[in-house]
Amino acid sequence: MKKLFVIGGMGAGKSTARKVLTEDGVPAIDLDKVGHDVLRWDTVKDELVETFGADILGDDGQISRPALAAKAFASPAETRKLNRITLPRIEGAFTDQVDELERQGHKAVVVEYSVFKNRQTSLAYDADVVIAVLAPIDLRIQRAVASGWEEGDVRRRIAQQITDADRIEAADVVFNNDGTPDEMRNQVLVWWNDYKKTL
Repeated sequence: MKKLFVIGGMGAGKSTARKVLTEDGVPAIDLDKVGHDVLRWDTVKDELVETFGADILGDDGQISRPALAAKAFASPAETRKLNRITLPRIEGAFTDQVDELERQGHKAVVVEYSVFKNRQTSLAYDADVVIAVLAPIDLRIQRAVASGWEEGDVRRRIAQQITDADRIEAADVVFNNDGTPDEMRNQVLVWWNDYKKTL
């Protein structure tokens, strides 16, 4: 089964690229969602509270992602603490999902991956294709704020992510998403219709 990883900074348009493939029947794994699910595990919750404090819990007793983000993305050292707790669990849950899709006979899976660093030290080490979605930083911030994020939080997260130059270097395919959603969809469709002949 081919693993197609979609990478890009916050607000770049990874979801738009993923949707083009899912609409053609390719199953998808959103690693952000896997990460959110992992935050609900009691073992993870306990470790995070011990590391970052009980004020990261919301009124419902679950991790408040904005409260956790404010602390965990305050510095690279704090982000490393978060990653040490969550990434091994995310990798395990992700591997289970990939194995299940392979058992079901799917020929490809599209994986949306927002915290991609490089191909060697991340979940994308055995990616068949890395697809980078790029957009100008001002446009990315504008999109993220329009979808409900605080601008300060967006800027902090972007500062923790790799650069577009790093993404281009790691990618097999690059899409520039500085136009309309339809223009982006068309770019992905042209590539996908050609690539899927090889499956």
